[in-house]
Amino acid sequence: MAYETINVQIEDGVAEITLNRPDRLNAWTDQLGTELRQAILEDSADPAVRSVLITGAGRGFSSGADVKEMLEQGSRGERPDVGKMLRERYHPIIKGIRELPKPVVAAVNGPAVGIGCSLALACDLIWAAESAIFGLAFVNIGLAPDGGSTLLVPVAVGKARALEMALLGDPVTAEEALGWGLINRVVPDGKLMDEARGLAARLAKGPTRSYANSKRALNNSLMNIMDEQLDLEADIQGEMAQSTDFLEGIAAFVEKREPKFKGQ
Repeated sequence: MAYETINVQIEDGVAEITLNRPDRLNAWTDQLGTELRQAILEDSADPAVRSVLITGAGRGFSSGADVKEMLEQGSRGERPDVGKMLRERYHPIIKGIRELPKPVVAAVNGPAVGIGCSLALACDLIWAAESAIFGLAFVNIGLAPDGGSTLLVPVAVGKARALEMALLGDPVTAEEALGWGLINRVVPDGKLMDEARGLAARLAKGPTRSYANSKRALNNSLMNIMDEQLDLEADIQGEMAQSTDFLEGIAAFVEKREPKFKGQ
């Protein structure tokens, strides 16, 4: 399939998937979500693929959902059906990564925010550049965390830090993320892709069935509750997208000003 917002290259058993909207810090549009779902569920399932590497073009991994697209929908009198979008597009990507019987590496080359953070954390191994940051910035536009982050983050860092990330929305540096147990490795910016590609190549040459069953066993307790958690996130986010705080949040983001939330 020819893609416009992502690039997929399969070589020597590695599927390298690059989010490719660098002018928007690889923010997710409807199209990007659709194409990424295709890449995860179909391209990565190709028997020729034995490991997957996900990264972003330009200076960021992903800044999250494209708020400008949401604001344009609002200006047309449309409220985005965020719950439906999560169930049909985003959640299959997160579940697809976790259930893929192949190792998935994230090479986080800059900001990984919102659903971009959720995407990175869904991967099996997370290599981050020194300049990378991670953030559940949903609160900044009047939403709640989604993309499985309400399960993946507390499992990794515990309740206190998960609540800090969710309620404050402040960025977490790569070094902090490493210390918290949120990611696996921090490397110099200029070496990130070489190291991540080397890791993906190593995994592609390894015992694929061993990797698959390690994921299967380690996922067991997690996946038993993931469907329920994803449904809850979609319900909550669908409700939040109808709030006036959400419209104020995205307007303030686009206008580069402080939002004036009213709790409505």
